[in-house]
Amino acid sequence: MNGSSETGVCMSGFEPDYPGAEVHVSPNFGARRDGLKPDCVILHYTGMESGAAAEAWLCNPDSEVSSHYLVYEDGRIVQLVREADRAWHAGRGSWQERADVNSFSVGIEIVNSGDLADFPEFPEVQIDAVAGLCRDICARHAIFPERVLAHSDVAPGRKIDPGSRFPWRRMAELGVGHYVEPSPVRGGRFLAMGDGGEPVEALQSMLGLYGYGIEINGLFDDATHRAVEAFQRHFRPERIDGVADQSTIETLHRLLSALPDRIG
Repeated sequence: MNGSSETGVCMSGFEPDYPGAEVHVSPNFGARRDGLKPDCVILHYTGMESGAAAEAWLCNPDSEVSSHYLVYEDGRIVQLVREADRAWHAGRGSWQERADVNSFSVGIEIVNSGDLADFPEFPEVQIDAVAGLCRDICARHAIFPERVLAHSDVAPGRKIDPGSRFPWRRMAELGVGHYVEPSPVRGGRFLAMGDGGEPVEALQSMLGLYGYGIEINGLFDDATHRAVEAFQRHFRPERIDGVADQSTIETLHRLLSALPDRIG
């Protein structure tokens, strides 16, 4: 969860954008900037002790944080902010060289205590509900599969949610997101902190082409480490160490190869 310094105008209520969602209006929202409309979905976990506590916090004006939706463990969906409005969920970050993620995204908070409880599994009924919600949002806003992202993707090093246990493969089976089976972890050449030169520049270029905010400078620096770690957390969670091993590079290359021509 992330806040904002803006002040929204509290609505007395609204019709949910997603049929069947309950409505609990949060005052923490504003207008999308520069006429932007949603073209991205960002998934979070709540990282709090309970769903009720998370819902209360997302609707507390002192928190300066919100999301468009909250999905409980039993699959219940609550809408807090209209999709037409800018919820305060992503904070500082970027994707494909665009900042102000809140203005071009729909934010979904998934009830899960995360690192408070050693990253518990997500119940199947909850994932089914999240997938159904994502499919509906993507259909209505013409959002491409590769633009269903983790909070950690748009804020590498600053955020880790929805975490390494989030079932991206299952989501893909349910028709949500961009996914390839990760290449197996094994030995071989790798790139890590302190390395430099053309191989690092090629790695940075591939990460940037997919969307990660990274400077292409040919130096395996802290920012590159964080971007590789974020990539692994989403697409190769077997080992999350920020080292660009053969498995990581192969998986990244196959993801890029699987993208349609509209990217690149």
